[in-house]
Amino acid sequence: MKRAGIFILIFLLLAIMSGCSSIDEKMEKGHFKMAKTQINNLLAGDNVPDLERIALEEKKDIMHRIELDFNKSLDDILPDIKKYYPEVTSEQLRAWGESKALEKMKINGEDRYFARSARNLFRIDKDAKAQMIKIDGEKKDELVSFLEQNLPSVIEDVKNSKGVTGKSLKIKFTYTLTVDADAVPAGEMIRCWLPFPREGNVRQQDVKLLSTNMEDYILAPNSQMQRTLYMQKPAVAGQPTIFEIAFSTTTRPQWFDLENAEIKSYDKNSEIYKTYTKERNPHLLFTPAVKALSEKIVGDEKDPYQIVKKIFNHITSNYPWAGAREYSTIENIPEYVIANNHGDCGQVTLLFMVLARYNGIPARWQSGWMLHPGNKNLHDWCEIYFEGPGWVPVDQSFGRQEVKNPEVQGFFLGGLDTYRLIVNDDYGMQLFPAKQFLRSETVDFQRGEVEWRGGNLYFNQWDYHLELEYLNQ
Repeated sequence: MKRAGIFILIFLLLAIMSGCSSIDEKMEKGHFKMAKTQINNLLAGDNVPDLERIALEEKKDIMHRIELDFNKSLDDILPDIKKYYPEVTSEQLRAWGESKALEKMKINGEDRYFARSARNLFRIDKDAKAQMIKIDGEKKDELVSFLEQNLPSVIEDVKNSKGVTGKSLKIKFTYTLTVDADAVPAGEMIRCWLPFPREGNVRQQDVKLLSTNMEDYILAPNSQMQRTLYMQKPAVAGQPTIFEIAFSTTTRPQWFDLENAEIKSYDKNSEIYKTYTKERNPHLLFTPAVKALSEKIVGDEKDPYQIVKKIFNHITSNYPWAGAREYSTIENIPEYVIANNHGDCGQVTLLFMVLARYNGIPARWQSGWMLHPGNKNLHDWCEIYFEGPGWVPVDQSFGRQEVKNPEVQGFFLGGLDTYRLIVNDDYGMQLFPAKQFLRSETVDFQRGEVEWRGGNLYFNQWDYHLELEYLNQ
């Protein structure tokens, strides 16, 4: 009888695994209704192991997130396109779709467009961008103007310091996360993880927690690569649930003159080299697409600095910034960038990192916030390692600057300005204390995470806000 019971259990597990494979195929083809029905039928059974049940629920969650991202019909986006193309044709729409400049998915048999696809079109497609400029006129971005003034002074400060850092800036932060009223039943405990600064980097020091709006909290140790401050609070009927912290840091710019630096051969037996040049599932894999792109960019180049310079410049020139769908819905982010010919800050950073690692250049993730006056936002960048200089910052999204000064032009390959908050020194890491349900953001951590015993609370169920005060500017 025991043997028969084992055979029955094996049969059920195989059936579930076969069902999951079919579900994945349906999801890949956009047959979400059929996939959800199949999942619900499986979950209705009594013999689904707990881990399989969790995996199935997460698949439903991912489909829901994709539907939130791709929530526009063609009729929804046409008014924004017709502002610049009043007589837009079906042929133009087809061409933009094929080039991935106009991002869409087939969901349940219908074309569904990414929520920011119309605006992104005029960032991604060169002709569309030119048409927008023709109608609206050339407008210089405030951040571009700020950097043009700021970066030369940063380089001068660093040179005068005889080191690699410049003048410090002390900043006070007030971070608030607000869960919607009645997002969970009254009395249920809401668990919240808020971003908190990492310590130990020369660019970010004197980290101090100033206040919280609750007496009880758990501050994650600095050993947590994605650092958090955790609080929990019961929901009150009809009222939003608010979590708030205040902290301060002292930040410094950093710049390495890599054009004139002495860069030695790598010690390939070192832990740094072995750890940060290896593949890592799912976003740092040496796939055929990555290898082919590397061959196109790098060719026979062997010098480490020249390799990363080629990668940095190629991504800057060929993968324009565009608003991104949620990372948790993308299986392999670098391949997504290559296939879609665009990416936001974290997406092009991961593409840079995988190309660097494939070519034997140690690379690691870093992210948090950009804090430039009037331009604060979530932001991702990375660091690469050279024997001699050590770890140096790279902001692939800011890219090569369109100025004549060659030092300023290449600043972000080896430099970062003062206006940064480091929350993460790695991606996709476990939070502290551990989260029970699928994170809203599975790769990065900047906005926070929220859940209750009934599941994760996704981004559409809460909001966040960061206030800055520059204390010695």
